[in-house]
Amino acid sequence: MSKISITPNPSGTGVFTISSPATNTDRTLTLPDEAGTVLTSASSIPTSALTGNITQNAGPAFRSRKGGANQALNNNTWTKVSFQTEIFDTDNSFDNATNFRFTPLVAGYYQINATVLSQFFTAIAGSIYKNGSGDVYAVGVGTSAQLYSSVTISDISYLNGSTDYVEIYAYQASGAGTNMMDGQCSFSAAMVRAA
Repeated sequence: MSKISITPNPSGTGVFTISSPATNTDRTLTLPDEAGTVLTSASSIPTSALTGNITQNAGPAFRSRKGGANQALNNNTWTKVSFQTEIFDTDNSFDNATNFRFTPLVAGYYQINATVLSQFFTAIAGSIYKNGSGDVYAVGVGTSAQLYSSVTISDISYLNGSTDYVEIYAYQASGAGTNMMDGQCSFSAAMVRAA
């Protein structure tokens, strides 16, 4: 039978108390069969010491796409893209009915991605709008042999977890109106690091 030995430190004067929580359930604490220090919530672990699979606390994440019908994309006008179909939304942070915006309630750094596809060939631009203003821009150009043009935007942005929000806008200057294609435009975001 293995034994448990508690060894006091001769140079310390404090009292080390092991106390149990108020519970009506029997609990078993199983120690690993190896030497080492038991970590606590106050432990600082260097990245070089981490091994094996580590599961990070999950932050907000969502993915959506255009649904319903093609959306008009007027000439020389920045147009907010309405993403009506949610693929997933872990924290109910994406509004797919009214504002078509992502407003996470956890402060952190978020990877934001979007693709916008126009119905016929034209130069097209896209922008990640943060709090109502263009923050990141990208331009895509199709070829005359293609039936569509697309642009993909990607960035990491800090969102404060209370009032910050992001939306996707598109722009084209073909001289005539076109459409953003239903089911072919997507918008997603996920927290990559807590604040």
